[in-house]
Amino acid sequence: MAILAKTVFVRDPERHRDVMLAAGEEPEPRLAALVTNPEAWEDGKLPSAAKKEAAKESTQSADTGSDGAEDAKPAAKKAAARPARGRKSAADEGSSS
Repeated sequence: MAILAKTVFVRDPERHRDVMLAAGEEPEPRLAALVTNPEAWEDGKLPSAAKKEAAKESTQSADTGSDGAEDAKPAAKKAAARPARGRKSAADEGSSS
C-alpha cells in the first residue's frame, strides 16, 4: 500500500463528510482511490486503487456523456415582471398621454 507524503482532505462518498488523511498514513483503499494527485504520495505514483477508480470514472462518464446528466430537464423560464399597479413600465415612460 502507498504512503501519503502530504496531508490531504477528501470527501467520503459513503458518509458525505470531509476526511483528513495525514502525511505518513496508509489510507484504506476506498479513500486512497480518492487521492488522485501524484504529488500527495511518497513515491510520486498513484496507488493501484486510485488508478482503478480513475479508470472506472472515465468509463462511466464516457457512457453517460461528459456531465453525466442525460435526462436533465431544461430550466424553466421566468415570466417577465409586470409593473406594480398605478405605475408605468419602462417602455411606457417615454410616451405621454
